[in-house]
Amino acid sequence: MEEIYNIKEIAQEYSQRFIEFLPTLLGALVWLVIGWWIIRIMVKYMKRFSEKKGHDPALTNFLINIVNWGLVVLLLVSVIGMLGIETTSFIAILGAAGLAIGLALQGSLSNFAGGVLIIALKPFRIGDWIEVNGISGSVKEISMFYTKLNTFGNQLAIIPNGELSNDNIINYSGEGTRRDAITIGISYESNIKLAKETLMNLLNEQEDILEDPAPAVVVTELADSSVNLSVRFWAKNEHFWDRHWYTIEEAKTRLEAAGISIPFPQRDVHFFDHSKETSSAKAEV
Repeated sequence: MEEIYNIKEIAQEYSQRFIEFLPTLLGALVWLVIGWWIIRIMVKYMKRFSEKKGHDPALTNFLINIVNWGLVVLLLVSVIGMLGIETTSFIAILGAAGLAIGLALQGSLSNFAGGVLIIALKPFRIGDWIEVNGISGSVKEISMFYTKLNTFGNQLAIIPNGELSNDNIINYSGEGTRRDAITIGISYESNIKLAKETLMNLLNEQEDILEDPAPAVVVTELADSSVNLSVRFWAKNEHFWDRHWYTIEEAKTRLEAAGISIPFPQRDVHFFDHSKETSSAKAEV
């Protein structure tokens, strides 16, 4: 009987404590919901503000992610403090857990550091066409840990920022203009001056080819089967590939119209009749 009485007393005591603690718990839950809602509004406002000001989308997304997670952590710490839990010890436990997680996720931290370097140094921006580690494509998104590229075939390439920040990067869009150098071979019998004149006329007729630096056609090699000409011009990035494909196709058409041939690879093969040498050698013997 005494044991049953003690259990009843303990149950009544904890029930009373829970009733007394209930307003604090409800207040913490209400603050958690309100705080979460405020954070969502702040993040949306930051995105809209950055879009209106025309800030770099990659930098904006990166900073918003950091601010978002930072505010969430502060919200959770404040909620824990409202519940009466000692926040200093909790922060110490959180720091120790963060250290352990950091050691376990060294690769992810390297990617995070790489993302910080990419955002800070800006070797490329969203929309730039880059090539890295044998992969080329248009930059679609720069996140905290990965960078996403849209390749020429519309595949999505996801590259860790740690590799990007430590590898060689070719940014084809970085300078605004590009120079093309198309190699075209003509036969040795063809008139080089006429070929150069024909190709220069083709370049000068195209409005999207820049006048400064001036286009040029030069002889670059006396190859085995042809005299190789290099057709060189500058164009803006948005016009580059259209001018490249058009120049290749039109160059063949105009050279043929001018009577200049573009030869196939060829070899001169000489046959020697060794039977005569053998018979003469036997005659001498």
